[in-house]
Amino acid sequence: MFRKAIILGLIIPLAVYIGKLLAVGISKIQPTEFKPVFGIFLLDISASSRALLDEEQECIVRIAKKLDSDDHVKIYVVTQDAYEVYDGSPHKGSLMRAAMKKRSVFDSTAFGTAYGSALKKAVGDALRYKAEGYTPAIIVLGDLENEGAVDKQINWNTLPKNIENTLKYIPELSLTFLYAHPQKLDDAKQALISVLKEDKLIIASEENIEMALRKFSKAVGR
Repeated sequence: MFRKAIILGLIIPLAVYIGKLLAVGISKIQPTEFKPVFGIFLLDISASSRALLDEEQECIVRIAKKLDSDDHVKIYVVTQDAYEVYDGSPHKGSLMRAAMKKRSVFDSTAFGTAYGSALKKAVGDALRYKAEGYTPAIIVLGDLENEGAVDKQINWNTLPKNIENTLKYIPELSLTFLYAHPQKLDDAKQALISVLKEDKLIIASEENIEMALRKFSKAVGR
């Protein structure tokens, strides 16, 4: 009996001490602040990118599914011009597919890839949604070929400085390039790696999409 009393006398204070430590530890844990994501997709529908178009469209839907219901997505199609085809919930896969399919019909009279114009629109959207509390992410899907009107193409000499200026207002901005040829992707990396951290600059050819999707989810906190 005396032995049991000694054991209890030791266990009870120890349990109380451990309980206090746990209580203090839990009180110091701060809940992670939820920040909604604004995903801006730029989908190249030009002739040179059509071989992978169906896969790229499904990739957009897959990425969107990884997002939260409070997140938001916008999709632009890119050909000789760049224009919006979807703006809404990331979980409306059927609506997204229908919008992309309707506006991706091949037009033999359309020539060019207005990547530069598309990126300008995407950055403008990113700045507006940042002001509303979103974490913007720009995702480009296509071969990155500069074709058509020069004033609508990407200027790789000025783009890094433009992105650097944008990061002053959106330091958490991520930029993803998918489905281009490895050489084009390497050109993009060399141009932007000095201004974007590696975890915020995601590039992948068609063979490495799965790895890119994991990196994207991490970059936007999903």
